[in-house]
Formats: sequence, structure tokens, C-alpha cells
Amino acid sequence: MTAPDLTNATLKLHLRGQPHTVYLDTLTHRLLDEWLQERHGQWPASPNPHLLVTTHSAHHPALPPVSYCALRRAFDRTGITPRQMWSDRVLDEARQTADPVHLVHLFGIHPGTAVRYVHTAHPDKALPRIR
Repeated sequence: MTAPDLTNATLKLHLRGQPHTVYLDTLTHRLLDEWLQERHGQWPASPNPHLLVTTHSAHHPALPPVSYCALRRAFDRTGITPRQMWSDRVLDEARQTADPVHLVHLFGIHPGTAVRYVHTAHPDKALPRIR
């Protein structure tokens, strides 16, 4: 619960043991704000420090945030995997911005990965491969 900073539209995370700031796009920022309101409304005195909790884990600080099974069940209803959703989200952002630096900042991905997403989203702008 200490990770979100709605004022600056960021999340402070540790990725591979290093501090990392994720810059939230407008949709994610709005959904996070709505979730925090919902979470506070459902469990105002929850001792669980995790952002994502379930009815069961909200009342137990030692439990993990959301179990794999809870997330899997939610995604099974959509017919796509979390990885597919994430990839689609990055690709959509690449279509909108065509800026690999923006993708690196927003998603915390490697610059080479960001360039590949931009090339996939805009094949007409891709430079020819150097051999």
C-alpha cells in the first residue's frame, strides 16, 4: 500500500532487487484510484499491506496479497493470460506513442524490447536490419 502515489501517478516498486518507478497512464491511474476507494470501502481496517487483496487475505497481514489461483480464475473468465494482456497493453501504447523511451519509463522494460514493440506497432517506420 506504500507503492502507489496517486498525486504523481506513479508506483514505486522493486524489480530484480532494484528500486523502480512506474509511471501510470491515465487509464491505469483511474483504475488504481477506483480500486483503492473500493478496497478502503470493503476493508477500511485491513492490516494486509498489499495493494491487491481478496476477502480472505484482507484480514490477515501474513497472507500473500492475491493468490495465483485468485488471479488465474479472474483471467480464465477473459480467455487470455496475464502475459497476453500485458503484451497487448505495451503494444497498444507503442501504437499510440511510437516512443521507445516512453515505453521503458511506463513499463520498466529493456530499451531493446521497447524498440521491438515500436517496430511491431509501426513496421513502416522500422529501419532495415543491419547484418
